[in-house]
Amino acid sequence: MPSAHVFIATSLDGFIARRDDDIDWLTSFSALGEDHGYNTHIAKMDGIIMGRGTYEKVLTFDQWYYEKPVLVLSSSLDPDSVPDRLEGKVEIVSATPGAAMDLAAARGWNRIYADGGKLIQSFLRAGFVEDMIISRIPILLGDGIPLFGPLERDIGLEHIETKSFPSGLVQSHYRVKR
Repeated sequence: MPSAHVFIATSLDGFIARRDDDIDWLTSFSALGEDHGYNTHIAKMDGIIMGRGTYEKVLTFDQWYYEKPVLVLSSSLDPDSVPDRLEGKVEIVSATPGAAMDLAAARGWNRIYADGGKLIQSFLRAGFVEDMIISRIPILLGDGIPLFGPLERDIGLEHIETKSFPSGLVQSHYRVKR
């Protein structure tokens, strides 16, 4: 079975977006040209499994930033709704986390970048996440869409390392305990 790996940013109080899905606080964050390791992280991945909300948000950007193949998990989006410019790069599938991982395995993917708050939550509950790199942006939103949600059980984490950057960003890497 492939393993899922998380690389995501949150506000200091744990939100990945405002309630209206706005992420201007993140996209406008000046990181002073710092390398936070995203390119190194994505280079180790065979593909991306993304949630519907994240997919719809990145569709609003000026360009498509993903070079790896992307599976979008959605039971509400039409699989034929992928824009022509993304044909062969994006596939929309209505699947459970387990079925998505099986599909990834059938494609020969071993390491998967799991992207999107609800998707990450469902992958954690299913036990598919191997590790998480969480960057905390120095801003308090007070409310928004949380990275983490309800769990049926505790999920233990092993701290691997934490780095701080001159911009104030703090990044922690955790391995999920089995």
